Amino acid sequence: MCGRYSVVIDEAKLRKQFTKELTTPPGGLQPNYNMAPTQNGLVITDARPDQLSEFRWGLVPFWAKDLGIGARMINARREGIEEKSSFRKPIRERRCLVIGDSFYEWQRKDGGKQPFRIMPSNEQLLVMAGIWESWTPKDGGDTVHTYSVITGEPNAEMAPIHDRMPMLLLDEERQSQWLNLQAKLPEILALLETPPDGTLKTYPISAKVGNVRNNGPELHAAV
Repeated sequence: MCGRYSVVIDEAKLRKQFTKELTTPPGGLQPNYNMAPTQNGLVITDARPDQLSEFRWGLVPFWAKDLGIGARMINARREGIEEKSSFRKPIRERRCLVIGDSFYEWQRKDGGKQPFRIMPSNEQLLVMAGIWESWTPKDGGDTVHTYSVITGEPNAEMAPIHDRMPMLLLDEERQSQWLNLQAKLPEILALLETPPDGTLKTYPISAKVGNVRNNGPELHAAV
């Protein structure tokens, strides 16, 4: 799964990788070294491909009774995603790019777990395949926009650490296809491939990342 990641983004890099016209959130690009479920993350949606939006991490289906289900739906497995009740509509109609700089995963070892930081080996921003949804309380409160990160089998770098990883959209063409609502479902599902070996670099980091209250550049330091 993908349960934590970091969103530490240089605006110049963002605009070089995407487009200079991309609108950013009103509060700017605030760094989050320990992005956790139910917090607001940065996404680019098919509905607003020209805008970097802030959505809540943990997809809440439109039919849900309350927001609580979102904490259990931070990831969507690519296997059978088109058939699952919570995901079959979003995978067809509401897709997004989830933007960050790295993600974290824990390797099981004798005596505990070792966290790792994982990022693109080419120094690009991390672009994960996601789906999103809008949920409105039955009492008529404000609509909440939420998302899930799609996961699949690991590549060679990830396999020694964990048996799942986010599905990455590695280039502009694949990112554009993912946001294209005219694309047919088989074409979309074909984009959810395990990244080629050599795509990622990894290194061990402090166990402090396991506590969401810790949120600073020290979490990126190798140990």
